[in-house]
Amino acid sequence: MVLDNVDSTNNYAMEKVHAGMAKHGDAYFAHEQTNGKGQRGKTWHTNKGENIILTIVLEPTAIRLLQPFHLSVAVALACYDLLKIHVGSDASGEPKIKWPNDLYWCDRKAGGILIENVLRGKEWKWAIAGIGINVNQTEFSQEIVNAVSLKQITEKEFDTIDLATQLQGLIIKRATQSFDQLLKEYNTHLYKRNQVVRLKQNDKIFSTTVKEVAANGELVCFSDKEQRFGFGEIEWVI
Repeated sequence: MVLDNVDSTNNYAMEKVHAGMAKHGDAYFAHEQTNGKGQRGKTWHTNKGENIILTIVLEPTAIRLLQPFHLSVAVALACYDLLKIHVGSDASGEPKIKWPNDLYWCDRKAGGILIENVLRGKEWKWAIAGIGINVNQTEFSQEIVNAVSLKQITEKEFDTIDLATQLQGLIIKRATQSFDQLLKEYNTHLYKRNQVVRLKQNDKIFSTTVKEVAANGELVCFSDKEQRFGFGEIEWVI
């Protein structure tokens, strides 16, 4: 479904799920959203009609993945696939997946993912996968210091609805693959893998080497000893 304007495609999809009006694979694309969601309560800002603003509804019983983190890996890889198809890789750079939910190209953010889950007791009933990817936008807020779009990378204009439709198919395809294979590919394309980065935990900034993402979703790093961090425990320092 293509929407001209909505507060949040994730909110819209969630309403459809709770109303019993959504099914596996349904996708909601918006030309503009007025209150887009990001991680840690942040807002996703995007110019009207220039980018992918997409939410896909997924029913866990219809896919092979058993846990929410497994699906997060699949969605990230589908977004990587889309970028790789249209951006490729060369001496200047290639797409990367920045743990836990961002899409990067040459140290610049091309997009982000926000997955919200519907649970009934301990049963995982639905996943609402929201994706924002910078496509044709070339000017960004001064608050966003490292954004990049497909147009800036390729110097080409794209049809955002066509790209979103392609991404929908890639997500459905990835969600049917085995988690072991997905995690292996995810780590292959992991941002800053085997490189020293700066992270912030509470008020402490420290340097460490990124090694991989574990099967439980923790970021595995190493300085003088192995360190593992769960989602929300650290922030990247750019």
